[in-house]
Amino acid sequence: MDQSRPMFTDRWGGSFHLIEPGEFVMGDSVGSGARHEHPPHSLTIESPFFFGERLVTQAQWLDVMGENPSKFQEGWSAGLRPVESICFDEVMVFLEQLNQLEGDQERLGFIGKWRIPSESEWEYVARCGTKGRWWFGNSDTELDDYGWHAGNAGSSTREVGLKKPNSWGIHDMNGLVAEWCMDHWVRNYDIRRKQKPFTIEGTTRRVIRGGSWFTESDSTRSSARSSADESKSSDGIGLRLIWEPQTPS
Repeated sequence: MDQSRPMFTDRWGGSFHLIEPGEFVMGDSVGSGARHEHPPHSLTIESPFFFGERLVTQAQWLDVMGENPSKFQEGWSAGLRPVESICFDEVMVFLEQLNQLEGDQERLGFIGKWRIPSESEWEYVARCGTKGRWWFGNSDTELDDYGWHAGNAGSSTREVGLKKPNSWGIHDMNGLVAEWCMDHWVRNYDIRRKQKPFTIEGTTRRVIRGGSWFTESDSTRSSARSSADESKSSDGIGLRLIWEPQTPS
């Protein structure tokens, strides 16, 4: 990532990088993905946003919510591990409280709003301008350099940001914990996606992305996708924040 691009740091030490508009092919265009990653289709990211360099930590969640539901709390560095064991509804409460806490905080001359990514925004950042299975290529031989998965995690989460970032400066997009997205789950891309979340009335299944510390390498691919009910909490699911500048009314 161009280091001259705007970024800011929040009160918990998290850095947020400007993600500029652009086009990419969403879905599996290599031919080795699952059926629900098809058909691949061109998608335009029209609005800029600031994407969290690291996952939300247990320390930040505890500070905002007053409690820590995570399984992996042992050790002096537990606060730097990703928060997990949180359902989608709890994420929505966290965002509401975070926005109340920081709603009038000006950054780079703007007032903004905290949220989580849409599925298309997540994949856009995971790909960082590439078209392969991972941003670094089509073989998982380099995966250990960039992510925690079943083959190297040692049966637990690790502190955020220990692995190398992708070329846009973002850590832990390939494993550690999967990340809640705003979109409702649909089994394919027959209805092509846009930047905004894909929503359906009457369903409670949401998209999760990125793979986790207990899943195999294939789940950490850029186009790999899964789902969970909004009520599901797992030690392999956490969240990442987006900060979106608000247009003055």
